[in-house]
Amino acid sequence: MEALEEKEEVEQTPDDVISLNISDYLDELELDAEEASVISNESDFDWSSIDTSNLPSSYKTNSRQEKKLLQLADNFLQQYSHLCPDRKPLFIHPLNECGVQKFVSTTVRPTLLPYPDMYYWSGCASFVSDYLIMEPLKCPVTPPSSLYSPTTIVKYQRGNCFDFSVLLCSLLVGAGYDAYCVHGYATLEMCSLDQTQEVCPRLRKPPEVPVKEDPNKYRIKYPLEPKSQFELQQKAKEEEEAKSTQEEEREEEVVEEVEKPKRDPLHGLRVHAWVLVLSGKRKVPETFFINPFTGNNHSTKDECFLGIESIWNDKNYWVNMQDCRKGCKDLSFDLSNRFCWEIMFPESDEASQLPTESPKNSTDEMQEKKKIGRSFEMPLSWVDRIKVSCKEYENPFPRGKKVILYDKAKQEKWAAYANADGLVERLTVYADSDRTEELEVKEWFEHRKDLLYMREVNHQTQLITDHFNPGHPLLLKAHTYTSLEPETGHTVEFYHKARVDGLWKRSETATEMTEYFEEREDLLHKRHINFGERDQGMETAGGTAEANARPIVQIKEYFHRNPKKPADEDVEERVFKVIDDVIQLTYHLEVYDIIPSKVVFSRVIGREKREGEIFLSRENTVKYQPWSSEKHKNMRYLYNLLWELRAEQKDLKQLVRDSEAEMLNILTVREKEEANIKLTVSIYSAAQREQRIATLLEEEQKSSQSSLEKKSQQTGGEDESVTHHTATNSTM
Repeated sequence: MEALEEKEEVEQTPDDVISLNISDYLDELELDAEEASVISNESDFDWSSIDTSNLPSSYKTNSRQEKKLLQLADNFLQQYSHLCPDRKPLFIHPLNECGVQKFVSTTVRPTLLPYPDMYYWSGCASFVSDYLIMEPLKCPVTPPSSLYSPTTIVKYQRGNCFDFSVLLCSLLVGAGYDAYCVHGYATLEMCSLDQTQEVCPRLRKPPEVPVKEDPNKYRIKYPLEPKSQFELQQKAKEEEEAKSTQEEEREEEVVEEVEKPKRDPLHGLRVHAWVLVLSGKRKVPETFFINPFTGNNHSTKDECFLGIESIWNDKNYWVNMQDCRKGCKDLSFDLSNRFCWEIMFPESDEASQLPTESPKNSTDEMQEKKKIGRSFEMPLSWVDRIKVSCKEYENPFPRGKKVILYDKAKQEKWAAYANADGLVERLTVYADSDRTEELEVKEWFEHRKDLLYMREVNHQTQLITDHFNPGHPLLLKAHTYTSLEPETGHTVEFYHKARVDGLWKRSETATEMTEYFEEREDLLHKRHINFGERDQGMETAGGTAEANARPIVQIKEYFHRNPKKPADEDVEERVFKVIDDVIQLTYHLEVYDIIPSKVVFSRVIGREKREGEIFLSRENTVKYQPWSSEKHKNMRYLYNLLWELRAEQKDLKQLVRDSEAEMLNILTVREKEEANIKLTVSIYSAAQREQRIATLLEEEQKSSQSSLEKKSQQTGGEDESVTHHTATNSTM
C-alpha cells in the first residue's frame, strides 16, 4: 500500500501540484483573514446588521418581467457552462441586500447628479474613489455572492470592487458615456489598492515632445569635426570600466531583490471589477479603462489588467470569447463582433455564436431563443434614484481625510473647509522608499481670502514658496522666502499686467536688490541695486524704510534694443555709481560692430561736490563712439545729457526707496495674513448656509440677552425710584 501511495504521488502532474499549492495558499489566506478579523474589529463592517425595512418593495421582490429575465439568464448560464466547461462561472444574478436574486444589468441605475464635475468621467471617477471605503473580496479568486444596490453603497460609503464599478458605471451612463462594468482579473497591486510601487501623478513629468528636424534636403551639410583616435580608445576603456561597475551593481540589486516579496502565487487568478468606456459617445477619442479604486484612467493595453470574463451595462450582457493569455492587449472591443463577444439578448436576427454539439436537437431551442431575444426588453432598474446631498458632495471623505502611499511619496486629501487654514491636499516627497527622510512638501489650499493656493517647502534649501491666484491686493503671484523677517532673502513675483511699472519679479537680500520688468515703453527689462552697510546703531527691524535706509552704492539698468534709434544712440546699460559719483552709459551694438560705444561721466579729482552744480570738462568725460555723429562730439550735447542723467539718478534713488518700502509692506501684510487666516465661502455652498444659520442664531441669542439685560436694568431703576419716592413720603 505504501508503494502504491508513493507511485500515486510520483504520477502527479505539475498542474495538480500547482492547484494543490494554490489551495493551500487559499487556506492560509482564510486563516489570516479570520485572525485579522479577530484582532481588528473596528475596521470591519457588518453588512448583515444593516436596516432593510425601509427599502422599497422593488428591493425585496421581483416583478414578472424580472422573473422572466432570471429564467433566461439561467438558461444562458446552463448553455454556457455546458459548452464552455473550462470557463469559470459567470457573474450574472447575485443576491442584493435583501437576499433577492437580481440580474446585474438591472442593478445599474443611470443617474446624472446635479453638480458640474459629475458631467465628466474624471469628476465621477474621483468622487467614487474618494467617497467610498475600499473593502477587499472575501475570496480573492471568486466574485462575490452578493451585489448591493448603489443607493445602499452610497448610504454606507463602502464596498468592494464590484460595488465601486456599478456605482461609477451608473454615474457615467447617466452622464452620457458608453460605459460598462467589467468582470475580469488584475494584478495583486490593483486588487488590493497598493500604489507603493507607483509614481505619484503629481510628480509625473509630461512626455517630451520630439523635435522635428527640418526635412529640407537642400540645407547646407557642414563637415564633421575631426576625432582623435587616442580619445576614442580612452572612451572605450572608460566604457569597459563602467560595464564592470554596472555588473557589480546588478549583482547587488539581485541580492536586494531576494529580500523583496516573492511573485504572487495567485497571479492571473485574482478577480477584479473595473469600468470600460468605449469611444464614440461624448466625443471620447479612444477606448479606455477606469480603475474605480483610484479613479485613474488606463489604456486597454495596460499590463495590470490580465483578462476579462464578461461586461454589462443597463441594456445587455456580453461574454468575452477571446483569448486572454496575453492579458487585454490584443482584445477587440467591437461588441457587434459575435465571434469576439457573445451577447445574451441579441439586438438583431443573428443567432448565437456559441458552439453546439447537436445542432438537430437544439434547432427548436435556438428558434425559441431568437423569438424571445427579439421580443424581450430589459426591465427598468429596480434601484431607487441615486441621491447625493450637497453636504455629502462637498465632504466626500468618510474618515475625514484620505491618505495614499506612493513610491517615495505620501498624498493626503481633505474636504474643503475641513481645516481652518483651507488646506485640502498635501504631498510629501521622501528620499527613501521607507518614507523616513522628507525632501519636499507641497500643500494646496482653497477658499483663502489671501488667495494663496499652493505652498512649496524644500527641506534641503529651507526655502518656502507661496503661490497666489490673481486678485491679491498687492498683486502677488509668488513669494519665496526662508523667513518673513526683512532682508533675509526674498523673491517676489507679481502679475505685471496689473501693475503700472510692468514689474514681474523682485529679489532682495541684505546687500542687493534686483528687479525684472516686462512690456515697458522705455524697454527697461532689469534693474540691479547694490547696498552698503548701515551705520552703527541703525536697526533693521521695527522701523520704516527711510529711518533704516541702506546706503545705495550702485544702480545698474538694462534696456532692450529700440529699432527706431541708431545703435550708438540706444542705451543698453546704464550704471549710476552713487558713492563714487560716476555715470556710465553703454550703447547697443550694430550687426557689424564688435566693441560698443561708451560714455563715462566721472567726478573731477580734487574738486568738492556741490549740490545743484554740474561740472563738465574734458577731464571728467570719457567717450568712445566710433560711428557717432557730430552732435556726440559737442560738449553742449554732453552737458544736457549729464543734466538729464543727474535728474534721473535722483528719481532712481526715490524709486529704490519706494521698492524697499513696498517689500516691507508686503512682509507685514503677509505676516498679518498668516497670523489671521480667513476663508471665503460661496453662497452656493452648504457650509456657507450652515455658517449663516449659526451666525444668525448667535446674533439672536446676543440680541435676546441684551434685551433681557436692558429690561432688568429698567426694572431695577424703576424699583429704586419707587423706593426713593416712598422714603420721601414717609419723611414728609
